[in-house]
Amino acid sequence: MTRRLILSLTFVVTVFWLLAVGLGVVVMEEEFAEIFDGSLQDTAERLVPLVVDDLQQRDQPATSAQQLETGSSIGDAEYLIYQVRDSSGRVLIRSHDAPEQAFQAPLKAGFWKNDTYQFYTADSEDHTVFVQVADAFANRVEALHEGAMALFLPLILLVPASGVAIWVIARRAVRPVDQLRGEIETKDGGNMEAIDAAMFPRELQPIAFSVNRLMMRLRTALEAEREFTSNSAHELRTPIAGALAQTQMLIAELKESSNRHRAMQIEASLMRLSHLSEKLLQLSRAEAGIGFNDKPSDLGRVLDMVVTDFRRSMAEPGRLLLIRSPNARLIGPFSEDAFAIVMRNLIENALIHGSQQEPVEVHFDDDGAVRVVNSAPVLAPDELASIRKRFSRGATTATGSGLGLSIVDRLMGQMNGKLVLLSPAAGRNDGFEARIELPDLA
Repeated sequence: MTRRLILSLTFVVTVFWLLAVGLGVVVMEEEFAEIFDGSLQDTAERLVPLVVDDLQQRDQPATSAQQLETGSSIGDAEYLIYQVRDSSGRVLIRSHDAPEQAFQAPLKAGFWKNDTYQFYTADSEDHTVFVQVADAFANRVEALHEGAMALFLPLILLVPASGVAIWVIARRAVRPVDQLRGEIETKDGGNMEAIDAAMFPRELQPIAFSVNRLMMRLRTALEAEREFTSNSAHELRTPIAGALAQTQMLIAELKESSNRHRAMQIEASLMRLSHLSEKLLQLSRAEAGIGFNDKPSDLGRVLDMVVTDFRRSMAEPGRLLLIRSPNARLIGPFSEDAFAIVMRNLIENALIHGSQQEPVEVHFDDDGAVRVVNSAPVLAPDELASIRKRFSRGATTATGSGLGLSIVDRLMGQMNGKLVLLSPAAGRNDGFEARIELPDLA
């Protein structure tokens, strides 16, 4: 918008200046014509009495124009040339640049012109002596060109200078718009504070007020949604755990295979429901914006704790490998709880969806990146993009809620990091890799 405004204003100003200069040249041409014509007439009328007096003081009449020629042939060319002629048209006196042949102008007082000269003829009182002064049109064209250049040449500097001035003024004028845009850009599920409308000009304040009202309504709706999700998940955990315990006791007491099978199906359903409630609780915490912390945290220590916790609950702890580079470190003002949720979801997905015969590798690299790699078939690009969405599980028969990667994506956004999904994994022909990158702000 700013670029279009600057270019448009510069173009319009330039066009107006060119029109003004063009109009000035037209007016200048008319004024030059009046000035030159006035000078031509004044010169001719002043020469008449001088020429008549000079002719009367001569002892004998001139026999040829050459004998009475005046002026010198040395020097610059004259702007005005003249001839003094008698009533028969014979040239009596002429300026040194005037031709020897008589002008084509008729012996009649007033202006007359041909293709080359503008003439003015003045006569004596007895109409026997005529003074004809000529001004070449080339002199007028030269003066007009010089005047036009004097008007056009400054535009070479004025156009860029005006462009710079317009750029500075336009930037200052639209700065409040940029500030308002920047304030609106920062508003998301983690930052829904009201915009200070008093800092903006009067024209932009209604927009800020409208955004604040919208943010207030959205904040209220999100808070209600988060509270409902958190309360629901939290309240469901106790009855689900109780029902699961009772079901497991029932399985231990049942002897008949058919009844035992049904009880085991109920147990599996309750475990899926427990897992879903746990994910909903994590999602509500992620929506609440828990990514950042006031104090720096050593996330490498958190990674060790998460991996150790997984190994303790696994039937085959050797399937989960932690490969840590010697100089790997990741310290910053990040929430340890949020990072633990991220790693738990990524490792859990890798253990569930990866090949059960292949290990899951957790790499902690020197650049602070954490990579979780598991063996799995290669995913198509569209499927790789879709699994980031909530409740999207892809083509798999493994159990899950489809919320893990969306929770990770949300928390990474709050921590100014990013989640990169690769299939196949880096350096392999198959497999799946989830890579998280966080800025090292130590």
